[in-house]
Amino acid sequence: MFLKLNHQKLDIYAYSRSFVLECYKLTKVLPADEKFGMISQIRRAALSVHLNIAEGASRKSHAERIRYYEIARGSIIEIDAALDIATGLEYLSNFDNQKLGELMINTFKLLSGLIVSTSSK
Repeated sequence: MFLKLNHQKLDIYAYSRSFVLECYKLTKVLPADEKFGMISQIRRAALSVHLNIAEGASRKSHAERIRYYEIARGSIIEIDAALDIATGLEYLSNFDNQKLGELMINTFKLLSGLIVSTSSK
């Protein structure tokens, strides 16, 4: 936010920020008894996506960058699995998930492209 560094120049950084914010909004509708379970898990994983992209972009070696980007991508998959359970428990509807799903797919695709691009350097 205050530092003007490489991660802020990446399209994926803006997408992942929107993704995190949407995850936080969506988890507000989950039952209160999930506060320390599913809500916390989804929010931590969402924040992990954004933070690992930022930290990965700051790394010198391509291998280190890829490692952080792959961790971020793994966190997206974790959120997808958690949302599958939340929907199965009828905490969420497919309508609730629609905007988040679009952000998730775009973030995943951009991140995958960044991994491929970084790997080929």
